[in-house]
This record gives sequence, structure tokens and C-alpha cells, in this order.
Amino acid sequence: MEFSWDVVIKFFTLYGINAIVSLLIFFIGKKLASIFTALVAKGMRKSKIDETITSFFSNVIYGGLLVVIILAALSHLGINTTSFIAVLGTAGLAIGLALQGTLSNVGAGVLLVFFRPFKIGHSVQIAGENGTVEEVNLFSVILKTGDNKQIIIPNSAVIAKNITNFSAKETRRVDMIFNIGYEDNLKLAKEILQEIANKEDKVLNEPAPFVAVNELAETSVRLIVRVWVKNDDYASVNFEIVEKVKLAFDENKISIPHSQIQLSNIK
Repeated sequence: MEFSWDVVIKFFTLYGINAIVSLLIFFIGKKLASIFTALVAKGMRKSKIDETITSFFSNVIYGGLLVVIILAALSHLGINTTSFIAVLGTAGLAIGLALQGTLSNVGAGVLLVFFRPFKIGHSVQIAGENGTVEEVNLFSVILKTGDNKQIIIPNSAVIAKNITNFSAKETRRVDMIFNIGYEDNLKLAKEILQEIANKEDKVLNEPAPFVAVNELAETSVRLIVRVWVKNDDYASVNFEIVEKVKLAFDENKISIPHSQIQLSNIK
């Protein structure tokens, strides 16, 4: 059997060109999909659609377009995409059964996007973790902690646990407990606390600051201070009032009892 260069040339002419065109379809299509997705995201942001929804649907649109582009490239290469889709569907079913946990995260992600218990930028507590929401994707919620750590929580865990959203309301109440001795002047201590709360610039006038005796404990009288602030001022108001109370109590000779541990004699 003689070797024929004509056959080789015809083979590469036919299939080589198809392969090159298929690659062009894939790479150009991928680039166009990225551009289209970016335009859609830009339009959604201009329409003031929530960033969580924008990010989620951008990922879905890009993924869908990528699947179409891959199928188009395979079709031009001569692969029967109908059979390929059927095989892919069968394989997808098997993979789906093996990845039930992952698919549950996708389902939970869809619920999070539509019900929106929180948005990107909100301060939340999810599955026992505190942080600011950075991203909500198909599989997980990404938080950034106050000390700049990144926490990734699977969507299924987010849906299954309680969600505390500290940013859902514009204002928030700060509760602070201060202990004084039984021998100290209770009325004076309450007046000091009330004055500090009333004079704090970031404390809201409505509802008005509240000071009262919270508990008669074993070694101290516990006073509670409740003030309302804007969400962004929560931490700073708490720090500032605690410092001012300590300085004012020291100046007025009001003690702050601490826990005492009594050790019995060991013989």
C-alpha cells in the first residue's frame, strides 16, 4: 500500500480548517460573552438593581453563554451535538447524584438572591460567623471580618442557620451594663450615666437615652444604659461612652466592683 500525500493534504485541509475555525468560535465567542455580560451588569447597575442580584445573574448569563459557545464549536468540528447533549445529560444526572451537596448550595444561592435576607456590604452574623458580605455566588457567601479575614460559608449552611442582619435597619440600640458598689451613691451614678448619654453627639434623641437599675447582683448594683445610634456609629459610641463612664466614676469616687475569687485554705 503506497503512502499518499494527497490523502494527508486533503485530511488536514478538511479537518484542520474546521479545527481552526472551531477554536476561533470558542475564543472569540468567549470574549464576546465576557463583553456582553459586562454590558448587562453595567446596565443593571445603572438601573440601580441590587449588587447581589447583579453579580449573581452576571455569573449565570456568562455560564449559559459559555455552554452555547462550546456546543457551537463542537458542532462546527463535526461532532454530533445532539448525541453529545444526550450523553452530557446522562453524565449530568450521574454527576448530580454524586454532587448533591454542591447542587443544594446552588439551590440555596438562588433562594438567597430572590429573598435577599442581606445585601453586599451588609454587616451580618451567619452560621455563627460575623462579618461584612463581600460576595454572594452560586455556591457560597463570602464574608470579610473586622480584622480583614475572609470567611467562605456554603449557601446550604447559610439557609439552614439563623441569619442576623445588623444593617437591615438604619438605627441600632446599644446596651451597656455598668457595675457600682452597694455603698456607692446610686442616684449620683444614674445622673452621671444619664448626662454622658445625653451629651454624646452620635446618640439619637429619639428614642431617648434610658438609664435604670438592671439587677441587684451578689457583689454589685448593675445599671443598664440603652441608647439608639445610626448603624455606622454603633462601635464608636460604645467605646466612647465606656471610657467616659470610667473617667467620670473615678472623678466622683464611684467604685466599679470586680469579681473576687476566694480560695479556701488547703491543709
